[in-house]
Amino acid sequence: MNSCFNTTKKVDTEISDTMTYPSDVIPFMDEFSILCGDGTSFKDLENVEHKDFFYVSNDGKTDWVVYKTPNSGVTSKTSNNTRTELGQKKHWIPETGGKLTGTLKVQHVSISGDARVAASYSVVVGQIHSDEGHENEPLKIFYKKFPGHKKGSVFWNYEINTEGDNSKRWDYSTAVWGHDMSVVGSSPTTYPEEPEDGIELGEEFSYEINVYKGVMYLTFSSKEHETKQFTKDLLNSEFSKKSEIPQQVLTLYAAIGRDGVERVNGYADEIQYFKQGAYNQTNGKNPEENIVWSTGAETYNGDIVKQYANGCYTEVWFKHATVGAGTMPNEK
Repeated sequence: MNSCFNTTKKVDTEISDTMTYPSDVIPFMDEFSILCGDGTSFKDLENVEHKDFFYVSNDGKTDWVVYKTPNSGVTSKTSNNTRTELGQKKHWIPETGGKLTGTLKVQHVSISGDARVAASYSVVVGQIHSDEGHENEPLKIFYKKFPGHKKGSVFWNYEINTEGDNSKRWDYSTAVWGHDMSVVGSSPTTYPEEPEDGIELGEEFSYEINVYKGVMYLTFSSKEHETKQFTKDLLNSEFSKKSEIPQQVLTLYAAIGRDGVERVNGYADEIQYFKQGAYNQTNGKNPEENIVWSTGAETYNGDIVKQYANGCYTEVWFKHATVGAGTMPNEK
């Protein structure tokens, strides 16, 4: 966990008898710490907010916890991307399991980027992250919307726990509503077809991540969409041979030479923890260096005020979330 919370500085916070804090809206905040997009970190989130990054807003009906972060700011040492994101204090292994839920709406994703780059215009709103070995991510839940489109896509990625050299790692992406991550534009400003069954900005949806006895059970629900469920074994790899690498991966990652295989036992016995919030996948890196993850977005030389003013940020609102032990599927 220390690697993801490596920057700390003092922040002025308002104190008011009438102030509503994120911990008032989502009571599980005592089980998390946070890293914000300007590098500020907090280990104790009771009665804490950070103006313009982590705070409460009301939409006229409900209080929501807001997570907001620019395209360029201060990142953790293991990432090129900014985040205003919770990190679970308690760690666990897949065999022991755990459960994270969230009800959210994505209010904004960056309007700048490169349409050829799979990570452009996207934000990760929930994760399982390893805290040993390669420190890879068996789960990332994304929302992505291209400029000019009304609807965006929700998809989830599984990153292999690479056998040997981790420079060969890759993600396999599965669509929930809309497209998976591999659907990209033919030029920097040419976008693919808008997904008919996508999720709009401001449209509410929920997810449940339930890891039970080494198996990950995912449930996604939204009022206007079909509920989707997925299952992924975290203890036994389906990608341990070259012949098992999916065509999606061979196509998407060919340009950057990532064609590794996973260790046979996947993430077995490896320490994990949950993350939730806004992990901005759009950055200012040169796409020619990495056509999958370097989005070439506008960053205004890291000026956060200018990025916020010009749409170069991401913003995610959560109104409900829980964390706890994994449970037998279909058992609440």
